Amino acid sequence: QAQLVESGGGLVQAGGSLRLSCVASESIFSINAMGWYRQAPGKQRELVASITSGGSTNYADSVKGRFTISRDNAKNTAYLQMNSLKPEDTAVYYCYADATVQVMGRTRSRTYWGQGTQVTVSF
Repeated sequence: QAQLVESGGGLVQAGGSLRLSCVASESIFSINAMGWYRQAPGKQRELVASITSGGSTNYADSVKGRFTISRDNAKNTAYLQMNSLKPEDTAVYYCYADATVQVMGRTRSRTYWGQGTQVTVSF
C-alpha cells in the first residue's frame, strides 16, 4: 500500500476553497517535514508550502496569505487549506514527506510522494 495518500482536490470556482489532506503511513515514524508541490502543464514545478515537525512553515509567494499548511504529528497528517482560489492555482498537487530513517544502522533521508490530486479552479 502507498505510504502517502492524499485527497481533497476537486473543481471549484474562483474565490472558493479546498482543503487537501496528506496521510503518511504509521510505518513512517520520523517525518521531519511535509508539504505540497504543484505541477501545471507547461509550467515549472513549484513548491507550494511546507511545514516542519516543529511547526515552521514556508509558502510560495504566489499563495502567501491565501493558503495555510498545518500538521498533526500524532496522525502523520498534513493539511493544506486553500482559500481565495484563483484559476492560476489549477494544477496537480503532490504531497511529500521528508523522513529520517535508519538503514543498516545508518541514518538516511527519504522523500515519499503522494499520488497527486487534481485541483481545478474555474473562472
